[in-house]
Amino acid sequence: MKLSVFTVVTPDLTPEELAVAAKEAGIDGIEWRFKEIPQDALEEKPSYWRRNLCSIDPAASDAELERFARAAQDNGLKTVSVTPYLQAGDLKSTERVLQVAQKLGAETIRVGVPAYNGTQHFNELYALELEYLKGVEPLAKQYGVKCLIETHHNTITASVSGAFRLVSQFDPKHIGVLFDPGNMVHEGYENFRMGLEILGPYLAHVHIKNTGWKKTDVREDGSQAWTSYWEPNFQGVVNWKQVLTDLKAVGYDGYLGVEDFSGLYGSKELLQKYGEETRALLASI
Repeated sequence: MKLSVFTVVTPDLTPEELAVAAKEAGIDGIEWRFKEIPQDALEEKPSYWRRNLCSIDPAASDAELERFARAAQDNGLKTVSVTPYLQAGDLKSTERVLQVAQKLGAETIRVGVPAYNGTQHFNELYALELEYLKGVEPLAKQYGVKCLIETHHNTITASVSGAFRLVSQFDPKHIGVLFDPGNMVHEGYENFRMGLEILGPYLAHVHIKNTGWKKTDVREDGSQAWTSYWEPNFQGVVNWKQVLTDLKAVGYDGYLGVEDFSGLYGSKELLQKYGEETRALLASI
């Protein structure tokens, strides 16, 4: 298995700085965040979701895209993915991401999945996503880039079973799943080994992050309330040594992408810790 970094977690580094830091940390690949910086955030302190200096603007010219390609190439790193925040059904924007991914030599992109909050029936959202993926698959084949849906809380694919129900209707050469156990602690938990067995050839990428649960204020009815929150990679609910063992057991040899949102470390320190700790875990299994 190889290591990568999703640049959402390195918002204060430029692409060039990120690539150098990743190389020094022994990381093999980069997942470029694909999102514009809002105009009202241009003077803000760098952050994951707003002024992220390590993001590709969707309106970037070919010359601007070359900056990201060069940053990776100059440091011997693979561009693993271009990772946007697409809406289910938006094939025009999806094709734009695929075009950028092809130019950068990326293997995958993440595609949209409907959010679920109880205001719209699941079956309607499922039908929307299914129709969307029917349009995505030929585009993935055309551009030679696999399109992934992620196991993510507050969406209709919070669990592996939910994701598999959708992707199983498509060719795993073109449509797959980004397996994210940290998200599944928030919502969608199933035995991780079982989930990997369910996915089979649809398992295409893995994100490493972690999550905890803590008690919060008592509810109006007097019962105890709980909330989930981000933990450092190897300190939360997910037993990553076991998950890596399970990944090895099912024959996964792809990338493990760091996505630590705990906020406890600076970007360079985070990359160093990730590289050292993950390699140590891999060597122990």
